[in-house]
This record gives sequence, structure tokens and C-alpha cells, in this order.
Amino acid sequence: MDAQDAGQDAQDAHQDAQDADQGKRFADPEYRRLLDVARKSLERTGGDLTRTVTVKSPDDRERRAIIGITGQYRPEGAGVLAVRLEDLDQAVREATGRGLPALLETVGPPLRDRPAERQRLAVGREAAVRSAEESFLAEKGWYQSWLAELNADGTLTRLVNAGETDQVRLAARLLEWVQRRTELKAAPTQLAELAATITGDTKALNHGTALATLVLRALALRLGASRPKTTEERRDLWDRNGVIVDDLASRVLVLNLAAGGDGLGEWLTSAKAHGTPFYVTLHQLVSMPVTLPRCHVRVCENPAVLRRAAAELGPGAWPLICTEGQPSTAFHRLAAAVARAGGELSYHGDFDWPGVSIAAGIITRHSARPWRFGANDYESAVADGAVRLTGTPQPTPWDPSLAGLMRAHGRAVYEEAVADRLIGDLGRA
Repeated sequence: MDAQDAGQDAQDAHQDAQDADQGKRFADPEYRRLLDVARKSLERTGGDLTRTVTVKSPDDRERRAIIGITGQYRPEGAGVLAVRLEDLDQAVREATGRGLPALLETVGPPLRDRPAERQRLAVGREAAVRSAEESFLAEKGWYQSWLAELNADGTLTRLVNAGETDQVRLAARLLEWVQRRTELKAAPTQLAELAATITGDTKALNHGTALATLVLRALALRLGASRPKTTEERRDLWDRNGVIVDDLASRVLVLNLAAGGDGLGEWLTSAKAHGTPFYVTLHQLVSMPVTLPRCHVRVCENPAVLRRAAAELGPGAWPLICTEGQPSTAFHRLAAAVARAGGELSYHGDFDWPGVSIAAGIITRHSARPWRFGANDYESAVADGAVRLTGTPQPTPWDPSLAGLMRAHGRAVYEEAVADRLIGDLGRA
């Protein structure tokens, strides 16, 4: 840097300091509201200084400050004082040597150009939608609904602001993959493998990523299902679309369900011969498909019921599957296999609102029948011992009067309390 440049920098710095000193008065309280409305106007119009702003119900100091800026007398008690931005800009220039926009950025954050922002958002949203509409899925109703939802609820705006509109294009590619694999009836694939194939990143579809959220929303619409809220619901939704999240963590507890097939089929048959409970993982169900007989399989919610059946009835108990609370992806896959084999499922669970919700899902999805899970069963059980019923009431479409009785009694009956009756059914071979 030569002496001339250094001298110019020093002169500029001195001028900046002088301007700041001269503009200090605009930091006083009497200018605060005026500068606030000036900022809003400039941001709203993209910097248009031809507009007029107003200060409502000004106090005396604000009134005098505005008189000083405009050179026009304003009487005391005036309800609204109007100031042309050009006059305010001129007053600022005379005091600081710089215009109103520069002052506002000195005393506050940078000015926003909202018209330009809106234009940028509109262009970004349009580009994201256009990239998704190039897919062969664009003719499908569920896909159109997905794009419409993203635009309507602000998702596209958030993606544009975050610089992540490419996630929409990637989501479309992932959905195309699911559709093609479904049409080809291809074997399921692992989630990490799918993520790497489409994005190059094995973790791109981990829970919480923008891409996973976009794809799961679309997959729910594709199946006419609700958006998943829990880990197991997310796993199940992926699985129903041919993608496996964690085939070792997802499992289901089984008693006395013999099956054909190498590996898993042999193990299930051996476990039935001994009347012992057996855990089946999703990995086993996928990698070692079984052939099931056409039979009546009962389903319970609590493992205590299955444990008693194994202890008291052993190999003589009817086939029984336990959800252990919320059904896992492994449970749904095994239940679907029972139905495909022409078998029948009957379900019993807790007489509480979460139990009713689980029952509704299983009965609807797998065409199961209720197993001692109607209004009469609840009525006879509620007197034997119950606890206070809490939570949000749920419908019981298989027996509408059940929900009404539960609300009337306000008591929950857990499955263990009626286990004697269930064990009795399981023993009638």
C-alpha cells in the first residue's frame, strides 16, 4: 500500500466517524418509531423513497423531531403525523452525509428487499416444482397431491430459503425408484443402500433429514396412509414400499406357528414342537421366506398372555402372535403372510385408548376379527378390576358401542386382567 492509498483510507475512516457522530441524534428515542416505519416501508417497496409514512399518537418529543425534519409546524395533540421519506432522507443526508438507507443499516440490521425476496422465492419454488414435474410420476394423483401440499404448507419456501430445493428433485428420483421396483415386484432393499444409490450418501435418508421427510410424506400419500409419527410407523411405511430400515431391530414374538421353508420355517416348526416362544426378526422374514399353513392365528398385545399360554398349554396352544405393544414391521409382514396363505387373524388387546387404536389398525389392515374385544367383553371385564381410563377417545368401528361404554365407565382393562379367558380359548384345539 503506498502513501496515497494510506492517506485516502485514513480520510475515509475519519469521514465515517464524523458521519456517525453527526447521525447520533437519530439514535435518540424520539426518532425510533419514525425510523421503524421508514424501515418497513423501504423493505416492503424495495427502497422506494417516494412514499409517505405516519407516526400515530406521537408524544411531544416525537412531534418536535418531525417538525425539525420536515420544516412544517405540527400542532400539539395531532393524532397522526405524516412524513415523506424524501424529506427524511434529505434530513439524514444533511446530518450524516449519507442517505436514509445507510442510516437504517447503521442503527439496525441490513435492509431487506422484500419484493426481490418474493421474486427469488417464487422462482425457486417454480424451479423445484418444474424439476419434480418432469418425472413420469407426474400423472399420478398421489404425486400431484404431494407437490400441491409442499407448495401450500410452506415446505417449498423453507427449502428455497435453506438452499435445499435440490432435495425435491432427489425425492422425485427416490419415488421413481420405489414405483419401478414395485411394478417389477423386486426384492426389498436396505435404506442405506437406496440412499447411496440415489444420492451417494448412505445417511441421506436417516430420520430427520429433509429428504427423508419429503419422501415419507409422498409414500404415505401413495398408500393412502397417515404420516408416520413413531419410529416403528416410519419403519413400517418404508417396508410397505419395499425399503427396509433395520431388519434386525424389528421383531415379532410367536408361539406355535409351524411353517415350511429352510431356516426360519424349520425353526418355527421346531419351536412349535416344544411349545416354546420364538422371536422372528424382519431380517429372517425377508431372507428366509416361509410357507404358512391355512390356519386360525390369534394375536395379543401383551407378552404376559403368550408367556402363560406357553407355560400352561405348551405345544397344545393355538398359534399365537404377540405385538408387544405397537406392532412392528416384522409383525405386519408376518400377519400379511398369514392372510396370503388363506389364514385368519383374531386380535385382542388392552381396553384403553391406545389399545383400541392398535386394534383398529390391525383389524383394518389385515382384515382381522376382534377376539373377545367387543362391548360385551368389556362390560363383563370392567367389574373384575380396572384402572382409570385416560387419553384421547378412539373409535371402535368393529363394535361402535364399545367406545361409548368405555367413555361411560371411564375405566381401562388391561389384557392381563382377562388372561384366563384368553388362555381358555387358546387351549381349545
